[in-house]
Amino acid sequence: MQNDFELLASDKHSKARCARFKTAHGVINTPAFMPVGTQGSVKGVSPRELRQLNAQIILGNTYHLFVRPGLDVIKHFGGLHNFMSWDDPILTDSGGYQIFSLVKLRKITEKGVEFQNHIDGGRAFISPEIAMEIQAALGSDIAMVLDECVPYPCEYEYTAQSAELTTRWAKRCQEWKRSNSETAKSGLADSPVRRFADSMLFGIVQGGTFEDLRCASAQAIVELHFDGYAIGGVSVGEPEEEMMRAVESAEPFLPKDKPRYAMGLGTPPQMLEMIGRGMDIFDCVLPTRLARNGTAFSAAGTLNLKNAEFALDKRPIEENCRCPACREFMRGYIRHLIKAEEILGLRLITLHNLHFYLNLMSQARTEIECGAFDQFRKAFVAGYKTRDAVAANDAA
Repeated sequence: MQNDFELLASDKHSKARCARFKTAHGVINTPAFMPVGTQGSVKGVSPRELRQLNAQIILGNTYHLFVRPGLDVIKHFGGLHNFMSWDDPILTDSGGYQIFSLVKLRKITEKGVEFQNHIDGGRAFISPEIAMEIQAALGSDIAMVLDECVPYPCEYEYTAQSAELTTRWAKRCQEWKRSNSETAKSGLADSPVRRFADSMLFGIVQGGTFEDLRCASAQAIVELHFDGYAIGGVSVGEPEEEMMRAVESAEPFLPKDKPRYAMGLGTPPQMLEMIGRGMDIFDCVLPTRLARNGTAFSAAGTLNLKNAEFALDKRPIEENCRCPACREFMRGYIRHLIKAEEILGLRLITLHNLHFYLNLMSQARTEIECGAFDQFRKAFVAGYKTRDAVAANDAA
């Protein structure tokens, strides 16, 4: 197990913090954003381009990679890092959210989740132990325990039972990793499963929109002593104030010397607000998903480059942006590419959006170190306007 978590700076007017910690494939400086590589690829972007954008870590999806191409293929290529030619850290989620969001036919029991996969409808089963086995084969630097993500709204009684089930599953994940680590270390020197013994395992706090359940879940998960902690079950359709409240309820119970991960978030203002509430790591599909719809992020909000207003616009997507798109191309040209359905247009906006998110985290780190994060956050949020495209896709 890696970690060596080092707190570098804290904001005096909020809970924002700047830190660094080690993984098997490198150091991560926080706050950090993880581009989402659902199928072993960040859509439209090569690993080389991700490195040029200063991405520190990416997210791989356990459910999707389990269904396709399957573990036999991943194992054949020596793990996900080798398969996708990415030498830096990878966090893999447990598959719980995808089973919640993609699979209509599923049965949840104490043993695990039985479901029909979305590719061919074939029957499949994931238990806490299988979730760990899959992530071991992938060679994750940070693995997530299997959890149940409840919908919004959800009844109190079911949410309570679900949070307790997530805690029991988390303990089984921990026990699997512990019992298999010694076996793996005594085996062949270099394999994904061998390296998984040195990976980090994060517990997940659940509890829906109920403050007492969030508090209880956080306490129960922390008692298991994971390498890091995530807050799950947010951004599932609940109002933003409920999302913030869920984090605020759990955060006081999370150790200050471990990384904290807000799962599946979010818009740029949401990430800054979460940083101000003590969160360190984020992931979100919005930068790449909205790019495929022709929407770009800027400090003033989102720009729908399909709109006619940009047809003769000679400016870059955003002034003073140093991304590949803004250094070389004008809004009018990018709009033409989008309207003509040229792949280059989607790629350029994707590169810009990822740069915007990653650079925002870099700015946040700088502002925390300078003691000016709270002013930075307030000014950014006040100047940012979220348009309909973001709201619609965020809710999707």
